[in-house]
Amino acid sequence: MTEDNSRPSSGIGFSSLLGILFIGLKLTGYIDWSWWWVLAPLWGPVAIVILVQTIGGLGYLLSKLGDRELRRIRRDRRSGKSS
Repeated sequence: MTEDNSRPSSGIGFSSLLGILFIGLKLTGYIDWSWWWVLAPLWGPVAIVILVQTIGGLGYLLSKLGDRELRRIRRDRRSGKSS
């Protein structure tokens, strides 16, 4: 038998900890960054996931479009049509 050593994650993640640190530094005046950059550890991972999914989705759609066009070209060649 195998043991199940997995357990739910508890505690704060690295990006959340970094976000809290940056917010504290901004509020105390130690850094003079834009709030967009201060909050980047909180929205950055979500933005990266959305970007990767968008690129993957576009790649999938382009591959399907290419497959359809390739099938059409092969079908036209078999039937003797020219493009």
